[in-house]
Amino acid sequence: MSSGKQASSEANPFRALPSVDEGRRLLDGLLDGGPAGPGEAAARMAAIPAAVRTELVQQELDAFRRRIGKDGLGADDVEAEVSGGGFGAALLERARVEAGRGVRSAVNATGVVLHTNLGRAPVHPEAAERMRAAAEGYCVLEMDRYSARRNERDARLGVLLSRLTGAEAGIAVNNCAGAAFLMMQTFAGGREAIVSRGELVEIGGSFRVPDVMARAGVDMVEVGTTNRTRAVDYERAIGPDTGLLMKVHTSNYRVVGFTEEADPAELACLGKEHGVTSGWDLGSGRIEVEGTRPLEEVGDETVVRDAVATGIDVVAFSGDKLLGGPQAGLIVGRQESIRALRGNPIYRALRLDKVALAGLEATLELLLAGRGSEIPSRRLMHRPEPELAESAARIAAAIDALPGFSAEAVPEKSQPGSGSAPTIFLPTTAVRVSGQGHSAESLATRLRAGEPPVFVRIHEDAVLLDPRALLPGDEARLLAAFEAIA
Repeated sequence: MSSGKQASSEANPFRALPSVDEGRRLLDGLLDGGPAGPGEAAARMAAIPAAVRTELVQQELDAFRRRIGKDGLGADDVEAEVSGGGFGAALLERARVEAGRGVRSAVNATGVVLHTNLGRAPVHPEAAERMRAAAEGYCVLEMDRYSARRNERDARLGVLLSRLTGAEAGIAVNNCAGAAFLMMQTFAGGREAIVSRGELVEIGGSFRVPDVMARAGVDMVEVGTTNRTRAVDYERAIGPDTGLLMKVHTSNYRVVGFTEEADPAELACLGKEHGVTSGWDLGSGRIEVEGTRPLEEVGDETVVRDAVATGIDVVAFSGDKLLGGPQAGLIVGRQESIRALRGNPIYRALRLDKVALAGLEATLELLLAGRGSEIPSRRLMHRPEPELAESAARIAAAIDALPGFSAEAVPEKSQPGSGSAPTIFLPTTAVRVSGQGHSAESLATRLRAGEPPVFVRIHEDAVLLDPRALLPGDEARLLAAFEAIA
C-alpha cells in the first residue's frame, strides 16, 4: 500500500478497505485457483455466478464497515485483517454458505424416520427412477395414449388408490393440508362444517383447522368437549346450512384418560341420513396390504382401508408419511364426492405435477405387488435391534479412534416420526459422542454445516447418533464428516 493511501487511511479506516473490484479478484482467485473444500462442495463454490460473487463481496464489505463503526477499528486493524487473510477467509466462508444453501442431500442420524425438516419419507429407488424419467423428458400425462383423448392427469393414480384402499375413486393434491382445504371448501364453502373441539389441531407451520376453515369460507361449528365428543353432539348441531361433518386425526398429540371420540361409522350414517357429506382427515395414511409386513411399529394408527370401510364419504391422508412416497395429499372415497372435488376450480391450483405423480404411481404399484417392505421408510422402521447395535458399534469404534473424540454405543429409543406417531418409540442403539473443545451444540452445528450435512440429536450435553434412519452409504458419509472435523 502506498504511503499516501496509508496516511489517508490513518484518518479514515474505511479507506483501508479493498474496493469491490479488489474483493472480486481476491474471491475469484480463491474459488478458481483450486479446491476450496470437499469435491462436490468445491464444484458448487466454483460454479457461483459472477454477479453473485460480486454480491458476496459487497455483503462482506458492508459487514466490515459495520464492525468499524461498532468496534472502533482503526486503519491498522483493517489493513492487518485484509493483508493477513481474514478478509479472504470471510469471503470464502460466504461462498461456502451460499453454495450449501437449498435442497441438498443430508445424513439423518436423528433416528426419526419421517423427519419433516429432512424431507420426510425417502422414496424407493424405483420410484426415484420413475420421477427422474418424468422430469427429464416428455411423458404421458393428460392424454390417454390408446384413444388419444385428453384425460385427468391422476386418472391412473385414482385406479391404484381404489385398488389399494377399497374406495370407489381417488384424487391427489400437493399435500394433506391442501387436501383438507379442498375438502372443506368443496363441501362447506359458504356453509357450515361441524368438527369436534378435541380435534381443532395445529400442525407444523401454524396450520390450524379453524384458520383453514375460515380461509375456505366455512363457518365452523364446534361440538363436544376437549376430551369427549360423541356422534349425538354432531347430530344436535346439524342444521339447514350444514355442508360437512368433519373428523380430524390428532396426528401430533394424544389426549389420554377420560376420553371419547365420535365413531366414524356413526358419522357416516348420520351424514347419509341428513344428506350431509362426511369427511375424515386421517393424516399419516397407514397402508396395509397382503404380502407386506404390517406397520405394527406405529401403534394403533388407523389403516386407510379400514377408514374407507366405515362408510365415510371422503378420507384424506399424506403420501410422504407412512405411505412412503413423495409429498402429496391423497383423497379417496365415493365416486360422487371425488367428482365434486375434481370439479372445484381450486383443485387445479393444488394438483400434483408429473414428477410427484410418477413417484406416487410407482410407490402404490410396489405396495399392490406385495413389495411394500422394500419401501425405505417401512424398512427403516422394521430394522432389527441386532442390526442397529452392530451399526452403532462400528460407528462408535471409528469415531472413538479419531483424535479429540470419544464415543460409545448406548441403548436408546427412536421415533417413526414425531408428528406421525408422537407417543411411539422404538428400541435402538445409539452412539454417544463428545469432543474435546466442543460443546454438544457446537459439534452439532459443525456437523450440519459440513459436507455432507449431518443431523443429530443432543441429549445431556452429548451428541447422539442413531443409526435407524441411515440409508445405504450413509454410515461412510457420517464417518467422513467426523474425520473432516478431526
